Amino acid sequence: MISPVVAGVDGSPESLAAAAWAAREAGRRDRPLHLVHAWNWHPRHEDREIANAAQRHLARRALRQAEERVRAECPRVRLTDEQMEGPATAALLKAADQADLMVLGSRGLSGLTGFLVGSVALGVVAKATRPVVLVRADESAADEHLPTDDGSASTDTGYGDVVLAIDLDEACDEVIEFAFEAARLRHARLRAVHAWHTAAGPLGLGSGDIGLVKERWQGEEWLGFLQAVLQVWRDKYPDVEVLPTVVEDRPTTALVRAATGASLLVVGHRLTERPVGPRTGPVTHAAIHHVGCPVAVVPHV
Repeated sequence: MISPVVAGVDGSPESLAAAAWAAREAGRRDRPLHLVHAWNWHPRHEDREIANAAQRHLARRALRQAEERVRAECPRVRLTDEQMEGPATAALLKAADQADLMVLGSRGLSGLTGFLVGSVALGVVAKATRPVVLVRADESAADEHLPTDDGSASTDTGYGDVVLAIDLDEACDEVIEFAFEAARLRHARLRAVHAWHTAAGPLGLGSGDIGLVKERWQGEEWLGFLQAVLQVWRDKYPDVEVLPTVVEDRPTTALVRAATGASLLVVGHRLTERPVGPRTGPVTHAAIHHVGCPVAVVPHV
């Protein structure tokens, strides 16, 4: 059975935008779209039957709104839906396990709403074993594309860059492959960005000229390493134009700047068990909260 693209919906503007983005991605991947709504069951509540009936009604309404949005934008997508009983994080993770990728709505700095309240959304991103894409409430199909010559938005132009945030200290095949495939599906350029940052301050460099030479040499070394890492993937994806980019800056700052105008940002997330529970790293956290384009978080071990 073909794994679907799955979108979590709750009736909020961001979840409707996520459903629409997921429908477009399902079309690009030639996969069905599966909409899910997770709601919490109340087994100990005195009026649990009434409460559960109300939850089911709200779930049906949220799913219907998402279906209408999807049908309006992508009428030919193969569409199914499902109500899932919570806890919400566990239900969404279960759905993600069966998905090609999971798509959720995000409000960025304001957090995530509905059943995607803070820890729930981060729990899905942190623990999912399949890629998770976060989409902003105001995301539209035209936002994925390059502007026209007069600067206006359009879906008739090519796609913006797919940006890959790559840490050369632990470059992961799963993350790189996801980014190359996303660029191939969009006929877009792939911009692979590695940021390096020297800890030495101006006084620690010694002679200014020597410091500049050292920094330039370090940048060239990183660029050569990045090109070597990407070469095997360039051979596998000969039709994808690749722009290797090395930036001397803090990774979080470089990432936000590089993703401006992109159609998709791809970041990796290492799956680890920690005593304090699942967490996202600083780069992933910055992407979720500060980047304006859709963000794909790809897990790896």
